[in-house]
Amino acid sequence: QVQLVESGGGLVQAGGSLSLSCAASRGDFTTYAVGWFRLAPGKEREFVAVISWAGFRTSYADSVKGRFTISRDNDKKMVYLQMNSTKPEDTAVYYCAADPRYGSQHEFDYWGQGTQVTVSS
Repeated sequence: QVQLVESGGGLVQAGGSLSLSCAASRGDFTTYAVGWFRLAPGKEREFVAVISWAGFRTSYADSVKGRFTISRDNDKKMVYLQMNSTKPEDTAVYYCAADPRYGSQHEFDYWGQGTQVTVSS
């Protein structure tokens, strides 16, 4: 069983940067792929980015490609999402999720509680 905790959300002006973190409060996700997803009001949950367990593979949604960067430090048991050049449409609750499988098209096994990101125009 893996429990995930996100942090780093907050309010940022459009064009600014924000860094989200995901830690395992219980269990160990260093052998899991970890993804970031987001849920905006009135919209369906959206895939944002995913990183393989060793960090060698990454994938991004077209909407964030070139602006967001996912990374991980398995020694620290942390996964990060660096958000640059933010836009108001990035406003959402951001969730990290872990799964043994790499990819974005399947349901992830473990989810955090989410952290709110608000981008003001």
